[in-house]
Amino acid sequence: MKSLLKFITCGSVDDGKSTLIGHMLYEAKLLFADQERALELDSRLGSRGGKIDYSLLLDGLLAEREQGITIDVAYRYFTTDHRSFIVADTPGHEEYTRNMAVGASFADLAVILVDATKGVITQTKRHTRICALMGIKHLVLAVNKMDLVHFDQKIFNEIKEDFSQTSAEFNFQSIQVIPVSATEGDNITKKSQHTPWYEGLALLSYLENVDVLDTNDTKHFMMPIQRVCRPDHTFRGFQGQIEAGSIAVGDELMTLPSREKAKVKRILVTDQDRESAYAGQPVTIQLDREVDVSRGCVFTKDNEIKEADRFTATILWMDDSVLTPGKNYLVKVGTKVLPGTVTAITHKIDINTGNTVPADQIVKNEVAKCEFSLSDDIVFDSFEQYKSIGGFILIDRVTNMTSACGVIEQALQNSDSVVRLDTEVTRSVRAEQKGQKPLTLWFSGSVSDNLALAKEIEKRLVSTGYHTMLLENGQGESTRRLAEVAKVLNDAGLIALVANQNDNDRAIVRDIIGQELMEVDTSKNSTEEAASVVKRVMRYLINS
Repeated sequence: MKSLLKFITCGSVDDGKSTLIGHMLYEAKLLFADQERALELDSRLGSRGGKIDYSLLLDGLLAEREQGITIDVAYRYFTTDHRSFIVADTPGHEEYTRNMAVGASFADLAVILVDATKGVITQTKRHTRICALMGIKHLVLAVNKMDLVHFDQKIFNEIKEDFSQTSAEFNFQSIQVIPVSATEGDNITKKSQHTPWYEGLALLSYLENVDVLDTNDTKHFMMPIQRVCRPDHTFRGFQGQIEAGSIAVGDELMTLPSREKAKVKRILVTDQDRESAYAGQPVTIQLDREVDVSRGCVFTKDNEIKEADRFTATILWMDDSVLTPGKNYLVKVGTKVLPGTVTAITHKIDINTGNTVPADQIVKNEVAKCEFSLSDDIVFDSFEQYKSIGGFILIDRVTNMTSACGVIEQALQNSDSVVRLDTEVTRSVRAEQKGQKPLTLWFSGSVSDNLALAKEIEKRLVSTGYHTMLLENGQGESTRRLAEVAKVLNDAGLIALVANQNDNDRAIVRDIIGQELMEVDTSKNSTEEAASVVKRVMRYLINS
């Protein structure tokens, strides 16, 4: 079976990405007769004076043809005698950087185009950094429009050296620099007579032969769970795509985050039983006993995979709005989605120099290092080891749009560093000792009003004989941590009253505290309101 290469073309506006791929397909006779005829007819009305405009094969949107630029990602599938290909032609305009990042997320190799008349520019550096961020390890730098500089070897070498300095900070496994002319076809499918000084392969020949296989054979089995399949009471299977390693009937698996162990009873690929399966296959796995597994959990044989609710990450911000600490998003890692907060912006990264720059906010298309806090532990590992649980996206909770993509770097110290011991003195024992039910009153609204109301209610509860503790918090991370403190107070049998200043973290608070949470709106600060809240509390304490 032929190997498959997934690659993207990227670079700045008008560097010739669509023309390059179009010319490759046309010259290598990889088009159907009707596609070739349509291209020739469309080119008569194009911008090349009747000559074939190869970019029309990729730029299908009306706006793309009118402006002569790529806007959306265009995918093409083709096969030569040596290899099968999927190519994503990505936009070069800075406005559509998010589309370029989407294309890069699936690719094994990137063809970055540079205009020989301009050299390495800011967008070239941005796309190189995004390719590295998305885990691409193999690059081709296509120095295009060499015909406009008369195939000057000196200009080519200067661009090659400049790009070498740009890419030095990244861990690319291979970089091939090729002089090309996308319009004239030089070094696209065969070596050009205009560049006798170039000793390497033509672009298509290089793509047919480059080795992009991951040689790391030490990876343990790992599969994020996408779906629990239960067609009837006799069968319970766990479905997903194997991301690394292999699995066989009889193997012992660990489920994360519960860390329960079970053996593989049955493996199905589609509806066919298999004795084993390997990376890249979608499977259904049935275990020999019942375990607590749902969507977002992970099957593995690797004990080193991490779990944390706080981590640092490098992100590419893709939203039109500005990113500031304290804002809440949905964080999707693998198949798990959890509420999370950007707790701090450590710094942003200068696209040109790679230097770190202090920042308190991030705007569209900037790359930054940030700290995140989630409502619960997430299963993750290094992006180098497992891409699917090493990368993540941020989803806007209002618009449901992807606001950023990123790579997890390391876990931060979290609440797991403090171990709560299991004893015979349980929450119910502590609550019974105090003669009350645990409860958290979470006040939200005006900063001054919620604190005043919380103080008034605490006085009334204490005067009635209840045991309480009043807490106040600030922005961002403190909201989550205060919710954890309130939960500990509930475990101690106390009634916690929290005067909150951040109304954006309500979902996180609900996840942490659970059914003992009672939310109070402090928009009306009055004795009647206090009396009403006390009545609600009393009903809960008596009827629970």
